[in-house]
Amino acid sequence: MNQNIAGLIGRRVAVTALTLLIVSIIIFTITNLLPGDAAQAALGQSATPETVAALRLQFGLDQPAYLRYLHWLAGLVHGNFGLSLSNNMPVSELIEGRLPNSLTLAAITTAVSVPIALSAGILAAVRRDTLIDRIVSLGTLSLVATPEFLIATVAVLVLAVKLHWLSALSYSGEIDNFNQFLRAYAMPVLTLCAVVIAQMARMTRAAVIEQLGSSYVEMAMLKGASPARVVLRHALPNAIGPIANAIALSLSYLLGGVIVVETIFNYPGLARLMVDAVANRDFPLVQACTLLFCIGYLVLVFLADLCAIISNPRLRT
Repeated sequence: MNQNIAGLIGRRVAVTALTLLIVSIIIFTITNLLPGDAAQAALGQSATPETVAALRLQFGLDQPAYLRYLHWLAGLVHGNFGLSLSNNMPVSELIEGRLPNSLTLAAITTAVSVPIALSAGILAAVRRDTLIDRIVSLGTLSLVATPEFLIATVAVLVLAVKLHWLSALSYSGEIDNFNQFLRAYAMPVLTLCAVVIAQMARMTRAAVIEQLGSSYVEMAMLKGASPARVVLRHALPNAIGPIANAIALSLSYLLGGVIVVETIFNYPGLARLMVDAVANRDFPLVQACTLLFCIGYLVLVFLADLCAIISNPRLRT
């Protein structure tokens, strides 16, 4: 590997690690600023002051905030997320039961949205200022401006209530046939894809148009290269970096949009677990879920930077 590329990747890794440390401080601070007593919420309003004090002592809630953060950070380094206040179970066990469901939902959404978005974005860029471009631009702009909860609500009203094609609620578990697969994933995947495809297609279109307007593309066209060769051989390879950033930024939406989608469709994923933990003031579980979402975002951004570095000819030489 070229030393320049290795150095750039090393700096990206260091920046990512430092960002994660800063994010962990912010997460811990914000969760501890939430109103209400975590021990009281875990035990209920009928708990005696002695019982609440004993629970606070058990989970170290009586210690100063900086000590609790250091203990939490030390546990994270060793893979220990702590104990759930509401379930008295290891947080890692609760996450292990929900994380595969969220990853499956994200993987299906990615597999469906990426090819459609890239095709639409490239087609709109190649047919710029034509009817196809206007349709793609208007459609994607409309979807970007529509909140995901509204898209989910309309999907439920049309597909579940009016047409009775799909169920309004989702589930996750053993899937034995295609009908069960549709019941589990069609509605949440449809909602997530609607906005992800719109964002990704718009950014892909902008990246390809920028490359099509460059001097080397104009030179290739003057030499008689076919439009397909100009796009596939000259424009797309140089647009890999911007397109990778477009994909990463669009998929990072899943980390926030999935919270609304899992709640509306009662999908048993990590986001739904975090929402329930916030309601129960289960701070260790909230912190762990939020940190995992942040890690996912940082990983996507890092992979996008890596694609941009490797695809840049100046860095390869």
